[in-house]
Amino acid sequence: MTRTGSRSLQIIGATTAFAWSWLLHHRKSPQQLPDRLRATLEGLGTTFVKLGQGLSLRRDVLPAGYRDALERLHNRVPPFPSELAVATIEHGLGHPVLALFSRFEPEPFAAASVAQVHRAWLRDGTAVVVKVRRPGVEEQVKADLRLLRLLAGALQAVWPGLRRQRPLDLIAELGAQLMAEIDLEHEARNMRRLLPAIMGVGGATMPRVVEPYACASTLVQELSQGTPIASAFGTERGPALARLLLDSYLHQLFNAGVFHGDPHPGNLFSMDDGRLCFHDFGTIGYLDPDARLALARLVEAISYGDARDALESALALGYLEPPIDRREYTRAISEILDELRSLPLSQWSLAETVWRIARLGRGERFRLPPHLLVLMRTLFLAENTIRALDPGFDLLAEIGQRRDALSSAVAQSAGAGRRPLTWRIARAASSLPALAEELLRQAQQEDGRPGLSMHHRGLEELELHLGRTGNRLSLALVTLGLYIAGSILMLHSAGPRVWGDVPVLALVAYAMALLLSLRLIFAVARSGHL
Repeated sequence: MTRTGSRSLQIIGATTAFAWSWLLHHRKSPQQLPDRLRATLEGLGTTFVKLGQGLSLRRDVLPAGYRDALERLHNRVPPFPSELAVATIEHGLGHPVLALFSRFEPEPFAAASVAQVHRAWLRDGTAVVVKVRRPGVEEQVKADLRLLRLLAGALQAVWPGLRRQRPLDLIAELGAQLMAEIDLEHEARNMRRLLPAIMGVGGATMPRVVEPYACASTLVQELSQGTPIASAFGTERGPALARLLLDSYLHQLFNAGVFHGDPHPGNLFSMDDGRLCFHDFGTIGYLDPDARLALARLVEAISYGDARDALESALALGYLEPPIDRREYTRAISEILDELRSLPLSQWSLAETVWRIARLGRGERFRLPPHLLVLMRTLFLAENTIRALDPGFDLLAEIGQRRDALSSAVAQSAGAGRRPLTWRIARAASSLPALAEELLRQAQQEDGRPGLSMHHRGLEELELHLGRTGNRLSLALVTLGLYIAGSILMLHSAGPRVWGDVPVLALVAYAMALLLSLRLIFAVARSGHL
């Protein structure tokens, strides 16, 4: 059997086993299923571990129990041989290891499913870390994604209800995220882009890329000493680190517009000098100036309890799509904000409030654009880490103390890189004649008479509803005509007869009318309303 065929059987066998477990336990003991899913994904290896970790961030797809289980996913794999690591480095960077480094430790000090990390020293004595991608992992991931798409397509054919969750779109999104994560050159680009945002706050730092040693399979970066931030949870150092993490993210989100997208405790370190060090840059997020302004307005509206401004900000961010019933949405947001203010300080959550506002009116069909998904993920992870560092942290008060500086930063970044106002007005005025000429040209009909073409958006559902209503009305009229025709034929006794004195043509008309009546009844029943 080929390697692909064996892998296919492994994936199908694992998914079938989990499906059988779900059928057996989803009613009697559903609490066991999240851990079973986690174990299944760990058994399937790198691709499925990473996909599961990405899926754990989809609050719009999975319930809380499954998200918690998938967040604990780890693929415990042994390191690959140092000879392969050396060959990968030399092939990727184009030089022998002895020419690149004065010393290279062949034994890795950390190994994961995607890469392992070695210590090394440059020719000038600088200590660095060398991240080396596991050989063959890219080909394995691509093959697994192909098999996963085939499996999802087959499941859709067997279970049509699954299409509502758009599994192929979800696999494509998570697959793109995974392919970017295993590309170490992509991570190096993220590090270069994020460096000014991280270093823009005193007390925050990150390792730099050692140029030009970065490619798809190898990344050399500065060695950064420190202890995991989890060691400061609930200690005297916790409150200071919590404020530093908050300041860093306020700067990244509202001033720089680019932010570290994975601030869970494993990626944050406390340096000996008190600085906060960020690690792991496979995922970063970006907010354009308009999005920064809208997010700042949303945070401010939540802190003031202003439901109307919160609605406008959510619309500007893209969490909600018009047309909407503004009065109904304002009322719903007011309930969320009132409930927020009634909670104890330890349960107050900015991220949860933003999420609930974003979820309004969407139900099962709710989907987040990728850039907003990264933002929501970051808000939740950063807030959870801040709470772990300082359980009594008053996030609302801390943001309030920084409101003026935040507003100034947002206003400055919103205007950055734009032309002077007078230049923009002059350019807009100069384009008016051409715009007017185009409008007049479009307004003129083929016969030379004036006319006006109008296009609407957002009425597709209404058009579909009207079309179905018209079809049902036409069908009802035909059905009524057949009933009337059958009755007339019964009265006049025209044509051949059966069962003594029953006209055949009348029976045919009644039968056709009955079939059409049943079709109407089924159509209305499927729609769920008259």
